[in-house]
Amino acid sequence: MIVVMKPGATAAQIGNVIARAEQMGCQTHPIYGDNRTVVALVGDLTNVSREVFGALDGVLHTVRIQEPYKLSSRATRPEDTVIEVAGGAVQIGGPEIIVMAGPCSVESREGIVEIAHAVKEAGAKVLRGGAFKPRTSPYDFQGHGLKGLEYLAEAREATGLPVITEVMTVETLPMVAEYTDILQIGARNMQNYGLLQAVGKINKPVMLKRGMSGTIKEWLMCAEYIVSSGNKNVMLCERGIRTYETATRNTFDLNAVPFVKQTSHLPVIADPSHGTGLRELVPAMAKASIAAGADALILEVHPDPDNAISDGRQSLTLEMFAQLMHDLRRVATAVDRFVGEAPVEIAVDELMPA
Repeated sequence: MIVVMKPGATAAQIGNVIARAEQMGCQTHPIYGDNRTVVALVGDLTNVSREVFGALDGVLHTVRIQEPYKLSSRATRPEDTVIEVAGGAVQIGGPEIIVMAGPCSVESREGIVEIAHAVKEAGAKVLRGGAFKPRTSPYDFQGHGLKGLEYLAEAREATGLPVITEVMTVETLPMVAEYTDILQIGARNMQNYGLLQAVGKINKPVMLKRGMSGTIKEWLMCAEYIVSSGNKNVMLCERGIRTYETATRNTFDLNAVPFVKQTSHLPVIADPSHGTGLRELVPAMAKASIAAGADALILEVHPDPDNAISDGRQSLTLEMFAQLMHDLRRVATAVDRFVGEAPVEIAVDELMPA
């Protein structure tokens, strides 16, 4: 249930609603929007009467939310959530489409710094790189761990790019959170509920990847674990799902992007690198993701993909990435958004011949 406050409702009136709800055994989550404030009530609402809250001062009306993902639902918050990263230097969910780029795995100090400079020059706003790598085989490269985090921190210091990297366990969460700006929950951990609740208590943005066999409802319910634990800065990443098709690494579910944008207020990120597994398909699906409404892209980039330690087949070369960034700007303009610097509006008479 959500209690919708009247425009101009006072802090005392909002506090009164919260106090009454907590007396009735509800958990409360006030949500302050641009146009209105609502108080979301979650828990056992069987014996909670809407009329009780409708009679309180400052209350406009109450609404029962049918979706099980109460706090992530657009019915609770009609406005898009915009997530600030690195003190607001990067904003995800607004008019700018943010591009996160970097290697699958952090291989060396020199390598990650080189890639960071290159992707920044091309227009990326966030550096991605794996310090801990969940691999299907226990014999594959698992990442440099703490050293990888330190290398990412050095690349951030050298370029100013905020960092996103994956956290795999509750035990390593404090260490990863110390070094990163965005915590990534990988596809294999989408339903690791202990980890979801743990990142929900950390004051860092979280990018939650869809599980390889996860439905959209399950994905949103996993986001609800994080949001209901206190962390409202959650992004949803579509990275492809497992189907019967074997021509590509995964089936990139582009339907999910506009569907989730209509269903939830949380920003949606597209990962065409994992979604396709083939670098020659990444540019087309990256452009399609922007057209479908994605708020950000996360792309794998490597100076020598054929010799990358992991996921080289789906990694763009530095040259391919620079060309793609150029192309993405044109697609973004077509859907009234932008990649990189905001476009300067030109007066109509300046376009007319002399």
